[in-house]
Amino acid sequence: MSDDEHHFESSDAGASKTYPQQAGNIRKGGHIVIKGRPCKVVEVSTSKTGKHGHAKCHFVALDIFTSKKLEDIVPSSHNCDVPHVNRVDYQLIDISEDGFVSLLTDNGSTKDDLKLPTDEALLTQLKNGFEEGKDIVVSVMSAMGEEQMCALKEVGPK
Repeated sequence: MSDDEHHFESSDAGASKTYPQQAGNIRKGGHIVIKGRPCKVVEVSTSKTGKHGHAKCHFVALDIFTSKKLEDIVPSSHNCDVPHVNRVDYQLIDISEDGFVSLLTDNGSTKDDLKLPTDEALLTQLKNGFEEGKDIVVSVMSAMGEEQMCALKEVGPK
């Protein structure tokens, strides 16, 4: 053994963006990584074991950020990557001119690095509610280093 010290550089707390799960155990409504994108499973079908002995799982899933439909076929005994998906609610403070929003976190600090949603209906609802002076709480979905607004609710007038 050498006496050299090893230096490991890490940019996060060491938490993985995904965890393995057997393909046969992933159900409709669950999450899966297809082509490097975090997706929500909308349909699962399993084929019977064939001549070479592996049952296959056919996944149809929607990308949780772009809503694009993706498909994958995996042997049911193999592991698939499942993304860690978090959903956090923040209170809306401000909408800036450059397309970013300012949000209030639970601990009282602000979060200013989130873009306005690309979903037209959500964007319209957000801007209208903000202009009317309503208190708006937005739900932010995060997975695999990406974040996006996915829902909002009005708490009431100021």
